[in-house]
Amino acid sequence: MIKSILKHLLRNVHGKSSGNCFSMDRMRLDKRKKGVYNRGTAVSRKADSKSVLPFSRNISLNIRERIVTTMSHSRSKKARKRQPIPGIVLSVLLLAAAAVFVWLLSMTQMLTNTYLFVAAGACLIAVLLTFYLTRNFRKRISFVFGSLWFLLCFGIFIVGSIYLFRTQAALQAIAGTETEISKVSVYVRTDDPAQTLADASGYSFGILTTLDRENTDTVISRINEQLNTTIQTAEYEGLTQLADGLRNHQVDALILNDAYLDLYEEFDGYAEFPSEIRALTTENIESAVQETGELTTTGVQDLNDNPVINIYISGSDTRESTLPSRSRSDVNILASINTETRQVLLISTPRDYYVPLSISNGVPDKLTHAGIYGVQVSMDTLSMLYEVPVDYYFRVNFNGFVDIIDALGGIDVYSDYTFDSGNVSGYHFEEGWNSVNGEQALAFCRERYAFASGDRQRGRNQMAVIQGVLNKATSPAILANYTSVLDSAAGCMETNVPYDTIAEIVRDQLAGGGDWNVVSYSVDGTGDSQVPYSMSSSVYVMIPDTSTVDQAKSLLAQIAAGETLQQP
Repeated sequence: MIKSILKHLLRNVHGKSSGNCFSMDRMRLDKRKKGVYNRGTAVSRKADSKSVLPFSRNISLNIRERIVTTMSHSRSKKARKRQPIPGIVLSVLLLAAAAVFVWLLSMTQMLTNTYLFVAAGACLIAVLLTFYLTRNFRKRISFVFGSLWFLLCFGIFIVGSIYLFRTQAALQAIAGTETEISKVSVYVRTDDPAQTLADASGYSFGILTTLDRENTDTVISRINEQLNTTIQTAEYEGLTQLADGLRNHQVDALILNDAYLDLYEEFDGYAEFPSEIRALTTENIESAVQETGELTTTGVQDLNDNPVINIYISGSDTRESTLPSRSRSDVNILASINTETRQVLLISTPRDYYVPLSISNGVPDKLTHAGIYGVQVSMDTLSMLYEVPVDYYFRVNFNGFVDIIDALGGIDVYSDYTFDSGNVSGYHFEEGWNSVNGEQALAFCRERYAFASGDRQRGRNQMAVIQGVLNKATSPAILANYTSVLDSAAGCMETNVPYDTIAEIVRDQLAGGGDWNVVSYSVDGTGDSQVPYSMSSSVYVMIPDTSTVDQAKSLLAQIAAGETLQQP
């Protein structure tokens, strides 16, 4: 009877699944039963009646053991569920960083689809490897290696994204420029009591009769509107006459484009005139870069249809660190680039070259004066001289090159002669290769009095500096100071080459590889004294040597035909 009750109780408590506990209880019961029956029936009944309480205690203990085991299994399952969570978090973070990196990489447009897919695949592999190594944080060694791998990849994606963003922003700020600024000021003598434009409301103003007349009339209209009056003006044929009018008190003020101030240094007795005047106010006049030459092309050029690009490189040698508005062009280089054959031809034209401007109706002027009328006039003038289309321009301030060259860690330039620069620092340069910093490079490309060929050799040295910058900028050394170079480039250069064209050139270079063959050539001439279009008296000019101009045309024809150039 008692045995049946115990079996029933055990089944209700444990069920069929509690085989281990039930077996243990039956073993205990069997042992006790054997001991009891050995003593006789009477004693057995007495023992069985007394053993009910111990068995009930065993049942209670078994229940608690079962509950503990069940809870332990539950915790184990939860722990196993929590094991991949850190790996998932790290993988999601890395995936987000990789997605941003690949998106910015695609926005630069500088990689072919093949390279872009390879980059995206590499990023995906990095993410999957991170998850594989960190999916179980209980595997300490694997998790530690996975975490280190995550930190490495995450850092690369973040730094890479920053570099890509800054590169694209810098190139977009420099490229695609379609307007230029003319600064026209109202000048009075330095000792004049007027401090504002309102103080000069009763003054008479001297202006140029024809030169820059459109901008002058715009400023006169603005002044009349601001002062609510009609100002009195007196016209002068040339710059020297305009200066004399102010010096002799024929007029009280001048309205003059700031770019013309530099021309006074070419006149005897007028070099100090800019220091005799001060500006009351300056008006900025923005205008679109317009075509005036028949040979100039427009729009975005398809390099597949025409792989040759002609770019006018205009260098301003002002003492400012930023790129000025319209001004004389001290450096005039025509760069002809064949992107298919990887040939580059640099043709330097002296600043004093005496050639007709595109706006002068056949009247010759110094090439440097073309910049006063806008960069498009310079482009069209060179287009007329060399009989080739000039597609784009690139303006750079050589004084701003100091920061760029220093950010690059210096450059190497080749000097044709041993000479000392005439600047205050008096830098010395040896014939052959010279390692220079920014200030030394600027002195190198400014010097002309140390050479018998004067400005012609200066043009060659300027091309040497440009070549040195290109060599350093396309070497792995640029990575060490990449952001500094981008910061230094801001404000000292601009171009109307579309961003898409720049990206296409870079994309083709990455896809095809290979070195570029760079050949330079300088046209020549003889010195003379003439009256240029922009001036009213004789100044030094350089009469072109037609044989050197013809040689330049021949080289341009060779590069257009895809021939390999040799250094002349």
